[in-house]
Amino acid sequence: MSEKSPEKRQFHRIEFDAACELHCEEEVWETEVLDISLKGVLVRKPRGWDGQLNRPCELVVHLDDHERAIVMAVELRHVEGDHLGFKCQYIDLDSVTHLKRLVELNLGDPALLEREFAHMLD
Repeated sequence: MSEKSPEKRQFHRIEFDAACELHCEEEVWETEVLDISLKGVLVRKPRGWDGQLNRPCELVVHLDDHERAIVMAVELRHVEGDHLGFKCQYIDLDSVTHLKRLVELNLGDPALLEREFAHMLD
């Protein structure tokens, strides 16, 4: 049995169940978000997924019955079982506003949110 090293995350993960799409090269994969932070997202691995580590993709997280979305340019950083972990490479202003509000509602601590947001901008 192997031991995992303690996590050194700067960003709190928010459990979040939402439909999303992964746009990778010419393919679109429908899946679901498991958790999200200001710097990344964990999704369920879509059936037939054949992605490579460090593969750039675009992630579209649907909000409010598809009326709004969080759109991120992401890079596949790890695959663990049926989970894919992506690091956010770029996020537009509208999407970061939606994501910041989501994180704010779940953290419940404005000071913690501001600290995480400052780390994101570094």
